[in-house]
Amino acid sequence: MPNAWTSKDERQYEKIRQSSRRRGRSDKRAKEIAARTVNKQRRKEGRTPNKTTQGTGNPRLPLTDRTVAELRNLASERNIRGRSKMNKAELVRAIQNRR
Repeated sequence: MPNAWTSKDERQYEKIRQSSRRRGRSDKRAKEIAARTVNKQRRKEGRTPNKTTQGTGNPRLPLTDRTVAELRNLASERNIRGRSKMNKAELVRAIQNRR
């Protein structure tokens, strides 16, 4: 378990891992599910050091000046389908068409 996790995070991880094992998941898959769940909660609470994939960027910046991750998050908020396979130009066009 990562060093940045609190004892509460570790307890949550173990409980989720054990629950997944009881449901028939492999140990490897159970560990992955538990870690992803705990890390998602940490992200929601703002306790992760890496925030590059969060947010939609500065709303005053034009769409072309934002990162692909920011554009994908914006596309997600607007329920644009196929966004994960789009490049930056396609994301900008799709978002502009959804305004």
